[in-house]
Amino acid sequence: MVVGGIFHITPATITHVVVAVYLIIFGLATALLEFQIPPQVARYASFLFSFVGRGVFYIFVGTLLLETGIIDIIAGTLIGLVGIGYVVLEFVPSIEPPQNMREADGGWGAEQ
Repeated sequence: MVVGGIFHITPATITHVVVAVYLIIFGLATALLEFQIPPQVARYASFLFSFVGRGVFYIFVGTLLLETGIIDIIAGTLIGLVGIGYVVLEFVPSIEPPQNMREADGGWGAEQ
């Protein structure tokens, strides 16, 4: 997401710059969630702690990247495919959410 956001700035129009800044922020926030989960995120962005929620978020970010540039199209397609993969994982009963998704959620075997 961060790399896609950096490459999205190239036609320096206000629209591209604003979208690129959001993409970079989304990418950094998503990377932070893999290491540390601030309590505010669990409260205000709880959708990121389910496969469907995170998948739809990735699909949304992927569609923001789809533009005319080849790098934008490749990055947007890859992020969108990862999002589709997350949505599919929701419907596979043998797959449990990873540890960082279970800690923030009260279900799925989180410590009580």
